[in-house]
Amino acid sequence: MAGKDITQVKVGRFAVGINGIKQLMEEMAATHADKADDEVRSFMLDRLGEGNYIPSSAKEDYGKAFVREFRKFLGQSCAEDTPDWLDIKVLGTGCNQCHALTQMIMEVLTEINLPAGVDHVTDIKEIARYGVMGSPALLINGKVVSVGNVPPRDRVKKWLVEPGQFQGEDQW
Repeated sequence: MAGKDITQVKVGRFAVGINGIKQLMEEMAATHADKADDEVRSFMLDRLGEGNYIPSSAKEDYGKAFVREFRKFLGQSCAEDTPDWLDIKVLGTGCNQCHALTQMIMEVLTEINLPAGVDHVTDIKEIARYGVMGSPALLINGKVVSVGNVPPRDRVKKWLVEPGQFQGEDQW
């Protein structure tokens, strides 16, 4: 597997760096597209287990995540895990505005003590999948809330608090 092919994959509540998943999915596209999820899961766990640490207690979660990523890679429908926390994505190729927005989001999340997964998606192909035509773009739980600028801090805070339905009390 490629040494530099590390991709962030949501496994349960966590984003985990997986080495070689893109290359493996490209190899599997012709041979496993019509296979059952159980067969895809088993194959991917075996192959990706060679170059990644996959805890035995989390194999089921890793397997679900691998199948989900493979189905998305193929453009097939797949069951998305519904997170029990906010899922925040900043889409942008890495400009100063993108970095500023990501930093602001992390600061606001810390300020209001809100658990969330924050991903900064920089891959142009991945950004294109969201159909967003400007950057930076901000998605909260899959909903595009801002495109083309860094919104004011108070507006970002409002967007983050509303989906969480609490005002920053220590909930966890």
